[in-house]
Parts: sequence; C-alpha cells; structure tokens
Amino acid sequence: MTQPLRLRQMQVFPLAIPLRLRFEHAAAARETADPVVVRLSAGAPHAHHVGYGETLARPYVTGESAASVLEDVEAVFGPLLERFSPQTFADALEFIEDLPSEDGGRVITAARASVELALLDLVGRVFRRRVSDITGWMGLAGFGPPGCLGQARYSGMVVGRTNPRLSALLRVQRMYGLRDFKIKVAVEGWEERLQWAQRVLRRPLAQQRVTLRADANGAWSLADAHAALPLLEQAGVCALEQPLSDAADGDLSWLAEQTSCDLIADESLLTLDDAQRLIETNAARVFNVRIAKNGGLMPALRIAALALAAQRDVQLGCLVGETSILSAAGVGFLEACPKVRFVEGAFGSFLLRDDVGRRQVRFGRGGRVAPRPGFGLGIEVNEAALRRLTPARPRVIHF
Repeated sequence: MTQPLRLRQMQVFPLAIPLRLRFEHAAAARETADPVVVRLSAGAPHAHHVGYGETLARPYVTGESAASVLEDVEAVFGPLLERFSPQTFADALEFIEDLPSEDGGRVITAARASVELALLDLVGRVFRRRVSDITGWMGLAGFGPPGCLGQARYSGMVVGRTNPRLSALLRVQRMYGLRDFKIKVAVEGWEERLQWAQRVLRRPLAQQRVTLRADANGAWSLADAHAALPLLEQAGVCALEQPLSDAADGDLSWLAEQTSCDLIADESLLTLDDAQRLIETNAARVFNVRIAKNGGLMPALRIAALALAAQRDVQLGCLVGETSILSAAGVGFLEACPKVRFVEGAFGSFLLRDDVGRRQVRFGRGGRVAPRPGFGLGIEVNEAALRRLTPARPRVIHF
C-alpha cells in the first residue's frame, strides 16, 4: 500500500427499534432497542470502503447512555480519528488497540466499542482481512480461526408473564433445538416463573441435555442471594450471574462456597484489571464477556484469554437489542476464541422488528450460526434501513 488510509467522514446514528417482546429484569425494562451505529468512510484512494460499528450503552453497567455515547464518539474519539493514517493492517491494529477506555476517570467502554468495531470493519475490508485475524497480531496463543464457532450454541430466553405464555415460548425454543436457557431473577414473580420453567425442562435437565442459568443483574443483597440458593439449586440452575452489585464483589468468594451454582461475573467485569481482580479473589467461575460492555472486540478477546489461562470459563454475552452489526462481531469473537461455555445474542428477527443488515445475522436451528462471508465484520448494511430507524438526524463529522 503506497498511500496511507485516511478517514473522510464519520456518521453516528442513534437508532430506535421496536422489540417483539417486552424485556425486563431487575435493572431495567424496555420495549425498544436503542443501539448507536457508527459509520466510517475512507478518503481517496480508498473512498469506496466503509466500516460499521455498533454499541448499546447501559447506565447500570458502564455508567454510559446512548446520549453520552453520541457525545463521546464526537468529542473524545473524533479528534483521535483525524490522526488515523495506517499503511498496513498491523499499523491500523496498533492505533485501534490504543483507543482509550476512560476519559478523565470516566468509563467510556461502550463508546469505544462502536468506534473500534467500525475501524476493524473498515481496515478489514481495505486490507482484505477478517476480524478474527487480529489474534495473530495480538499474540494470543491458541486463539484464531476457526475458534469455537463450530461447537458454539446460542442460548434461549425464559420469558413470559403467565405460565401458558412462558411454557409455550420455552417449548418452541426447545423444538428449535436450543439447549441452554437463561432466566431473569430478582424481579417480582421470579420464583413462580422459575417453577414454570423447571416443569417444562425437568426431564432434559435431569438428563443433562439442557442447562438453565439465572441472572440477578446485581439486584440482591448477600442475604437475599444466600436465601435464594436452595430454590435455584432445586430447579436445576447450574450458574448464577451477577447475584450482587459490583460494589459487593468482596462477598462473592464466600457466596460461591455456599452453592453448587457457578457464579458468573458481568457488571463487575468491565476491564482487564477487573478480570485480574476477580481471578485473584476467586470470585467467579465464569466471565461474561460482552463486546459493547468491554470496549470492543480486542479488549473482549484479551479478557477471554486471561480467563481461560486462569482455568475460568467464558460466556459471550449480549445486550438486549443488538442488530446484525454487533451480532457479526460476536461471530468474529467465536471464530477467534478457542472455547466458550455459554453464548448469547444473534436473536435477529426473533427479538427485533427490524434490522440494519441486508441479510440478518441470526442463529439457526440448534443455536448454530454460520461464519460470516467476506472481510471485516462480514456484514452488508442496508443504508435505507439505517436511516429509517434513526428518529433524529445522524451526527456527521468530517475529517
């Protein structure tokens, strides 16, 4: 490559996509997804190349919101992108990995993820590389294509406010071949819904053909979590996600000793430093890696590598309302990571009433998903849908 790759324009789209189901848990309830999509276009002589990134921000996870992401992408990352001028794929990755995850002591991992993914998609297309190829440059031993994609199976959800509704939706997912399920707890009526789910799954749970895990979203006190353990264990729950708030991480190791359920760290796990701390305190058996939460694909892979090296399990998590852009990034993670225990996401039209992908990224029967074609994230974005799903005008930054 004789001329460096320079950016011409960045557009930031705050989306609003109706959900097919009302989704609620201890920290929030939502009927509309609010992802933020970043579109980067290259300047001459690479002007035909564009890259897309996506994030979802949750105040109860990273302290960010969709509004703060819009501001940070423009104010924090915009000036940095003006200096983006790689001549090789390695040059680009060096720049991307150095993108900040904090600004003045404030976590901005959700904003970082949107910019990082857009850059990885763009440089992958320009240099004809897949996003899973980044593991070689990152020096992650044992990581790289084909990863665990062939063995990975996406999870189903236990949802429904009535027994007939919940049971019917759960049976449909079983008929579709899903074998891992997640139920939200620490919300009103969770005990009853857990019993309904256990009745549907009783036989395959006993035969270890399916798994059931629970997520408290950090809403329980230590006493509440301890009191809930017998009911969870009797229902066949194998793993409990974020039972306590991240401020109570010091109590996790004691709680882990009181139960046969493996504890999953989620809101407590934002950075590589968090991962190291959780390992040292023996606070969690499973690390829930979420690309938007952890700052993008590169930080997510580094956390996964640290977890696996410490004999911990990895869960690829998601945030409710991800479009095909983030789902494609999840597929890239699976193509790079050698082992995952649970996988979430890629719900596509099962959950969203619309999408920005021309061909949506959605898991198929048995929770399987196919590799993405082409370079970058391997996603073809429908520009008309992107604009249709943006209630406000997109922000435009020229370089």
